[in-house]
Amino acid sequence: MFGKRILAFLAVVIVTFGVIVGTSPWLLQGVKLGLDLKGGFEVLYQAKPFEGGSEVTPESLSETAKGLLKRIDDKGLVEPEITPEGKDRIRVKLPGVDSEDDEIIKLLSQPINLTFRAPDGTIKLNGTDFVENGAGLAFDELNRPIVTLKLKSAEKFGKVTTELVGQPMSIYLDETLISSPMVNQPINSDSAIIEMGNASVEEARDLRDKINMGSLPLRLEMLYTNSVGAKLGMESLKDTVTAGIIGSVIVLAFMIAIFRIPGLVASITIITYAWLLVLVQNLMNATLTLPGIAAFVLGVGMAVDANIITAERIKEEIRSGKSMLSSLKSGSKNSFRTIMDANITSIIAAAVLYFIGDGAIKGFALTMIFSILVSIATNIFFARFLMTLLVRSNRFMKPSFYGVKESEIREL
Repeated sequence: MFGKRILAFLAVVIVTFGVIVGTSPWLLQGVKLGLDLKGGFEVLYQAKPFEGGSEVTPESLSETAKGLLKRIDDKGLVEPEITPEGKDRIRVKLPGVDSEDDEIIKLLSQPINLTFRAPDGTIKLNGTDFVENGAGLAFDELNRPIVTLKLKSAEKFGKVTTELVGQPMSIYLDETLISSPMVNQPINSDSAIIEMGNASVEEARDLRDKINMGSLPLRLEMLYTNSVGAKLGMESLKDTVTAGIIGSVIVLAFMIAIFRIPGLVASITIITYAWLLVLVQNLMNATLTLPGIAAFVLGVGMAVDANIITAERIKEEIRSGKSMLSSLKSGSKNSFRTIMDANITSIIAAAVLYFIGDGAIKGFALTMIFSILVSIATNIFFARFLMTLLVRSNRFMKPSFYGVKESEIREL
């Protein structure tokens, strides 16, 4: 009853839709919602050096951002976004935080506090006594890892170590004890080492990073705060999804009514495209925001455009009197360059937005780039594969299957 190619077409469609239906609930549950959809609090800080400290550098700004992230992680807050911006700013997005008085906001405004303490708890040295990023990793004569330190004042360090000979000097990051090295002798130098015993290289590297993080001479001043209600975000998401579903159904019905077989194939590939884009988003561990949804909808529009261009080119070739297979090949070939030109220029524009923009603009640009790449894979190559199966089956050879009237066909 059915030819091999029709069976192959049906098998591909059934398997594709089976995978889509079976995995969609899992995919949708795995989508990470951004601050504008989930609700939360956004803070923009300006980083400044402590009085007498060095200038803010991209490295110190990045290390400070990492330090803030560690503080939030220690509090168990889910999926914060902390990104350095410009020369001296750090933007913090905190899903689930709804007040400026929240403990997390207060905690972030405090400087990262590295202290070296005597056994009785007296603070002998703090982060500003150390050279920025002056802690390093080295190895002793037995190839055991040690942490090297660089201080600003050899005199002060000599005085402290003289007082603590034979006693431990505990290292605290905020109120967390991270190490308690023993002081064996006075150290009248601006450099010192912390012996790690039989600790691993990873443990020594972790101690080095913590000391460098705490020695940053940066303090944070709050410039801007913005509270985003979860209700507003979820309502926006609900409205957007509803509008997207209604619009997609209308567009797919239009495609099938006007272009018939090419429209049916376009509907299959556009649904596959939408599923693949959500899959890619999840695999990248990306966060879905309202600008990202805008890029998603724009990508669907471009995918529809690509299918319409291909279908119209095929119709033109049929009207010129060519066979169905020749019309498919010529129409696909002629439309390919036009579609690729549009996609490449859109990728260039999105790449420029990504590199000069920040925050939501970067999210929009990144989603746009991946939506175009997924669109090329599905709405050009996958659509061409399905169309070839149908045309080569020789069961859809009438021009009316492609939206062309017999009277429109010209003589060769």
